[in-house]
Amino acid sequence: MALQLWDTFKESITAYTGLSPATFFTFIALGLAVYYTLSSLFGSSGDDHPSLSSRGIEEKMEPLPPPVQLGEITDEELKLYDGSDPKKPLLMAIKGQIYDVSQSRMFYGPGGPYALFAGKDASRALAKMSFEDKDLNGDLTGLRTFALEALQDWEYKFMSKYVKVGTIKSSVPVSDGATEGQTAEAT
Repeated sequence: MALQLWDTFKESITAYTGLSPATFFTFIALGLAVYYTLSSLFGSSGDDHPSLSSRGIEEKMEPLPPPVQLGEITDEELKLYDGSDPKKPLLMAIKGQIYDVSQSRMFYGPGGPYALFAGKDASRALAKMSFEDKDLNGDLTGLRTFALEALQDWEYKFMSKYVKVGTIKSSVPVSDGATEGQTAEAT
Protein backbone atom coordinates (compact mmCIF):
# COMPACT_ATOMS: atom_id res chain seq x y z
CA MET A 1 0.00 0.00 0.00
CA ALA A 2 2.71 2.50 0.99
CA LEU A 3 4.78 1.50 -2.02
CA GLN A 4 1.85 2.14 -4.36
CA LEU A 5 1.27 5.52 -2.75
CA TRP A 6 4.95 6.42 -3.22
CA ASP A 7 4.86 5.39 -6.88
CA THR A 8 1.70 7.46 -7.44
CA PHE A 9 3.34 10.42 -5.71
CA LYS A 10 6.47 10.16 -7.90
CA GLU A 11 4.34 9.97 -11.05
CA SER A 12 2.33 13.01 -9.90
CA ILE A 13 5.52 15.02 -9.33
CA THR A 14 6.72 14.19 -12.83
CA ALA A 15 3.31 14.86 -14.40
CA TYR A 16 2.67 18.22 -12.68
CA THR A 17 6.17 19.69 -12.53
CA GLY A 18 8.03 18.00 -15.38
CA LEU A 19 10.85 17.27 -12.92
CA SER A 20 12.18 14.00 -11.63
CA PRO A 21 11.38 13.36 -7.96
CA ALA A 22 15.07 13.80 -7.02
CA THR A 23 15.21 17.22 -8.74
CA PHE A 24 11.89 18.24 -7.21
CA PHE A 25 13.03 17.44 -3.65
CA THR A 26 16.39 19.13 -4.28
CA PHE A 27 14.55 22.35 -5.19
CA ILE A 28 12.38 22.02 -2.09
CA ALA A 29 15.46 21.57 0.13
CA LEU A 30 17.27 24.51 -1.50
CA GLY A 31 14.18 26.72 -1.14
CA LEU A 32 13.91 25.91 2.57
CA ALA A 33 17.66 26.52 3.06
CA VAL A 34 17.43 29.93 1.36
CA TYR A 35 14.32 30.82 3.37
CA TYR A 36 15.92 29.97 6.73
CA THR A 37 19.16 31.74 5.79
CA LEU A 38 17.38 34.94 4.78
CA SER A 39 15.02 34.88 7.75
CA SER A 40 17.94 34.49 10.14
CA LEU A 41 19.74 37.43 8.50
CA PHE A 42 16.79 39.80 8.27
CA GLY A 43 14.33 38.45 10.82
CA SER A 44 14.42 39.55 14.45
CA SER A 45 15.45 36.74 16.69
CA GLY A 46 15.40 37.24 20.45
CA ASP A 47 18.62 35.23 20.88
CA ASP A 48 20.65 36.98 18.17
CA HIS A 49 19.51 40.56 18.85
CA PRO A 50 18.40 40.94 22.49
CA SER A 51 18.29 44.74 22.19
CA LEU A 52 15.73 44.46 19.37
CA SER A 53 13.46 41.89 20.96
CA SER A 54 10.30 43.07 22.64
CA ARG A 55 11.25 41.17 25.78
CA GLY A 56 14.59 43.00 25.86
CA ILE A 57 12.80 46.36 25.65
CA GLU A 58 10.36 45.38 28.38
CA GLU A 59 13.21 44.32 30.65
CA LYS A 60 14.94 47.69 30.20
CA MET A 61 11.79 49.75 30.80
CA GLU A 62 10.75 50.21 34.39
CA PRO A 63 7.03 50.17 35.15
CA LEU A 64 5.42 53.57 35.58
CA PRO A 65 4.90 54.58 39.19
CA PRO A 66 1.32 55.32 40.20
CA PRO A 67 0.31 58.96 39.57
CA VAL A 68 1.08 61.30 42.45
CA GLN A 69 -1.67 63.75 43.37
CA LEU A 70 -0.13 67.23 43.53
CA GLY A 71 -3.13 69.31 44.48
CA GLU A 72 -2.86 72.98 43.53
CA ILE A 73 0.53 74.15 42.19
CA THR A 74 1.88 77.19 40.38
CA ASP A 75 3.03 77.44 36.75
CA GLU A 76 6.62 77.57 38.02
CA GLU A 77 6.18 74.35 39.99
CA LEU A 78 4.63 72.66 36.94
CA LYS A 79 7.77 73.45 34.91
CA LEU A 80 9.68 70.97 37.12
CA TYR A 81 7.68 68.15 35.49
CA ASP A 82 8.72 68.78 31.87
CA GLY A 83 10.48 65.43 31.44
CA SER A 84 14.01 66.69 32.02
CA ASP A 85 14.18 64.58 35.21
CA PRO A 86 13.28 60.98 34.26
CA LYS A 87 12.50 60.18 37.91
CA LYS A 88 9.65 62.69 38.01
CA PRO A 89 6.30 62.21 36.30
CA LEU A 90 5.68 63.98 33.00
CA LEU A 91 2.86 66.48 33.44
CA MET A 92 0.98 69.00 31.35
CA ALA A 93 -2.16 71.03 31.87
CA ILE A 94 -5.26 71.93 29.94
CA LYS A 95 -7.58 74.66 31.22
CA GLY A 96 -5.80 74.63 34.56
CA GLN A 97 -6.24 70.87 35.06
CA ILE A 98 -2.94 68.97 35.36
CA TYR A 99 -2.64 65.52 33.78
CA ASP A 100 0.05 62.86 34.17
CA VAL A 101 1.12 62.07 30.59
CA SER A 102 4.05 59.83 31.62
CA GLN A 103 2.57 56.87 29.74
CA SER A 104 3.01 58.86 26.50
CA ARG A 105 6.61 59.89 27.15
CA MET A 106 7.52 59.23 23.52
CA PHE A 107 5.13 62.03 22.51
CA TYR A 108 5.43 64.52 25.39
CA GLY A 109 8.90 63.67 26.72
CA PRO A 110 12.23 65.15 25.62
CA GLY A 111 12.67 64.70 21.88
CA GLY A 112 8.99 63.93 21.34
CA PRO A 113 6.84 65.86 18.86
CA TYR A 114 4.80 67.48 21.66
CA ALA A 115 7.64 67.93 24.16
CA LEU A 116 7.14 71.70 24.20
CA PHE A 117 3.75 71.18 25.95
CA ALA A 118 5.24 69.24 28.89
CA GLY A 119 5.49 71.12 32.16
CA LYS A 120 3.12 73.84 30.96
CA ASP A 121 -0.53 74.71 30.64
CA ALA A 122 -0.82 74.26 26.88
CA SER A 123 -4.46 75.34 26.60
CA ARG A 124 -3.98 78.24 24.22
CA ALA A 125 -1.52 76.33 22.00
CA LEU A 126 -3.84 73.33 21.74
CA ALA A 127 -6.86 75.52 21.05
CA LYS A 128 -5.06 77.36 18.25
CA MET A 129 -3.21 74.22 17.11
CA SER A 130 -0.02 76.22 17.53
CA PHE A 131 3.55 75.25 18.35
CA GLU A 132 4.65 78.83 19.02
CA ASP A 133 6.18 79.68 22.40
CA LYS A 134 3.91 82.72 22.79
CA ASP A 135 0.87 80.39 22.83
CA LEU A 136 2.20 78.02 25.50
CA ASN A 137 0.02 79.29 28.32
CA GLY A 138 -3.42 78.86 29.82
CA ASP A 139 -4.80 82.24 28.67
CA LEU A 140 -7.98 81.67 26.69
CA THR A 141 -8.94 85.33 26.25
CA GLY A 142 -9.65 86.35 22.69
CA LEU A 143 -10.12 82.82 21.33
CA ARG A 144 -12.89 82.20 18.81
CA THR A 145 -15.56 79.57 19.22
CA PHE A 146 -13.83 77.16 16.82
CA ALA A 147 -10.61 77.29 18.88
CA LEU A 148 -12.52 76.75 22.14
CA GLU A 149 -14.30 73.74 20.64
CA ALA A 150 -10.94 72.30 19.54
CA LEU A 151 -9.64 72.80 23.08
CA GLN A 152 -12.72 71.07 24.47
CA ASP A 153 -11.94 68.05 22.25
CA TRP A 154 -8.39 67.97 23.60
CA GLU A 155 -9.70 68.20 27.16
CA TYR A 156 -12.06 65.25 26.59
CA LYS A 157 -9.19 63.23 25.15
CA PHE A 158 -6.98 63.96 28.14
CA MET A 159 -9.77 63.27 30.63
CA SER A 160 -10.37 59.86 29.06
CA LYS A 161 -6.73 58.85 28.62
CA TYR A 162 -4.73 60.39 31.48
CA VAL A 163 -5.07 60.74 35.23
CA LYS A 164 -5.77 64.22 36.59
CA VAL A 165 -3.21 64.92 39.31
CA GLY A 166 -3.86 68.53 40.25
CA THR A 167 -4.76 72.05 39.24
CA ILE A 168 -2.82 75.22 38.51
CA LYS A 169 -3.17 78.21 40.82
CA SER A 170 -4.91 80.71 38.58
CA SER A 171 -2.65 83.60 37.59
CA VAL A 172 -3.93 84.14 34.04
CA PRO A 173 -7.58 85.00 33.47
CA VAL A 174 -9.51 82.23 31.80
CA SER A 175 -12.34 83.56 29.70
CA ASP A 176 -14.48 81.70 27.19
CA GLY A 177 -16.57 84.68 26.09
CA ALA A 178 -14.29 87.03 24.13
CA THR A 179 -13.48 86.51 20.47
CA GLU A 180 -10.02 86.67 18.94
CA GLY A 181 -9.21 90.16 17.83
CA GLN A 182 -11.15 91.87 20.62
CA THR A 183 -9.18 93.39 23.46
CA ALA A 184 -10.13 92.70 27.03
CA GLU A 185 -11.38 95.81 28.71
CA ALA A 186 -9.86 96.61 32.07
CA THR A 187 -12.32 96.70 34.90
